[in-house]
Amino acid sequence: MMRVAIIGGGAAGLMAAATIHEDDPSVEIFLIERNDGLGKKVIISGGGRCNVTTGIRDVKALLAKYPRGNKFLTSAMYAFPPEAVEAWFESRGVPLKTQADLRVFPVSDDGRDIVRAFDELFAMSNVRVLLKTSATRVEKRGDEFFIFTKESTEPLVVDKLVLTTGGQAYRHTGSTGDGYAFATALGHTITALAPSLNAFFTSETWPKEISGLSFERATITAMRDGRPKFSGPFLFTHKGVSGPAVFALSSLVAFEPYDAANPLEISIDLFPDLTVDDLRAQIEAVAATNANKRFDNVLGLLVPKSLADVVVDQLGISKTKSANQVAKKDMARSAGWLKAIPLHVVQRGAGDEFVTAGGVTLSEVDPATMESRVCPGLYFAGEILDVDGFTGGFNLQASWAVGRLVGKSIGH
Repeated sequence: MMRVAIIGGGAAGLMAAATIHEDDPSVEIFLIERNDGLGKKVIISGGGRCNVTTGIRDVKALLAKYPRGNKFLTSAMYAFPPEAVEAWFESRGVPLKTQADLRVFPVSDDGRDIVRAFDELFAMSNVRVLLKTSATRVEKRGDEFFIFTKESTEPLVVDKLVLTTGGQAYRHTGSTGDGYAFATALGHTITALAPSLNAFFTSETWPKEISGLSFERATITAMRDGRPKFSGPFLFTHKGVSGPAVFALSSLVAFEPYDAANPLEISIDLFPDLTVDDLRAQIEAVAATNANKRFDNVLGLLVPKSLADVVVDQLGISKTKSANQVAKKDMARSAGWLKAIPLHVVQRGAGDEFVTAGGVTLSEVDPATMESRVCPGLYFAGEILDVDGFTGGFNLQASWAVGRLVGKSIGH
């Protein structure tokens, strides 16, 4: 009888274990998890609601949401696309809903329901869930893998090993990067690692004056090589900016060094559908119609008043001036500022790293099976690989799809 060990009870490990069991119930599966429960990061994702997957149905469009590893994911995504993921959970008693922004959640808005589907499956199978068990070392001897744990004097000996240990993000959930050491010990190389999907902290302090103010669509551009940019929702925070567009841009500049001495300059366009001349004309038109009103109040007819106050402060326009006393060049400067709000990012939002960019080098893994090319019988899935996506259910979708492919490869 084949014995398989899976180290890491997150999304990828859960799906790999479930799939192996479904395909061949005779396989003895050991799911090793250092926490006291499975799927800790799954449960807290999406603010505890668990953004299970995405409503995007075109796999090519889906693959474009991964700044790293999109080609590598092709086989896995076509084999287990978002609609198959949805069907899998719904067939196990977890109804899902798709929001207008195409993010998919359990109808209950409770991530625990996603993990419960696996708990119930494992309880009725020969999946041995080893909670509160920390793997410390792995070795391959001949065709067998030896897994040493803190909790046992005897190693666990198996025929196949799956590493689904996650990255280094959300360290309190157990993602401490041990998997990189295991992979290296078995002959693999690890790329540079960086936090991704994080907030930006700025040297400018004025954002805290409008903390919580959000915009449904803006274009944020990083003033570095290639001018990476992303359009979507964002908000101002006490320390800078955050939200989906910021997270996405952070993944595009994950490996860019920046700090107080060498800040990352970004530019925010609050009116991406207008040219700067169009916006200037709008400001002038509103000012002409409200000639005797204070200019900051006139600007407050086009943008939230709290932001209008920031504009005049930043540009040094007198708050006592009425619209008909403000020079046209200052109206043009206001338009230019709103089309390219300048900010200097000095720090990644601590603790906000939802995923780790970088990981096991993809050329060392067979994308058709997820088996190691350098250590037969070893498989990888999830964030340990050099694969990461934008926010919106894409990282969980990749974990389900790759975990499924590992399970199919072993189960067959």
